[in-house]
Amino acid sequence: MSHGTADDRWPLRAYEAAGAFEADAFAEAVLDLVEQIPAGRVMSYGSIAAALGSRASRQVGKVMAHGGADVPWWRVVHADGRPADGHERSAREHFDAEGTPLRETPSGYRVAMRQADWTP
Repeated sequence: MSHGTADDRWPLRAYEAAGAFEADAFAEAVLDLVEQIPAGRVMSYGSIAAALGSRASRQVGKVMAHGGADVPWWRVVHADGRPADGHERSAREHFDAEGTPLRETPSGYRVAMRQADWTP
């Protein structure tokens, strides 16, 4: 799967409008967008879906779970700043290395979304 630049991707809305939407096209669009998130910044599953003209935040999660190992997966978090379930320790190492703003809570750390949220 190639991950091109924003200029050489067909927007998700175009696939939907043409009636040619495929899961592979959505997955590629998700992975391409995740690759663009700068170090120290994050996007939520829902904001990735919205940026692609969709409301399919759970599908974004599925794409990341099955194909996100080759992109900076730790930069995709829950809307409340929680890292991917089951990957809290690995994500924390990446966040610390990149200087991602974090906050401590009684139930664990969270990304400080006001400071770290990125919009393409």
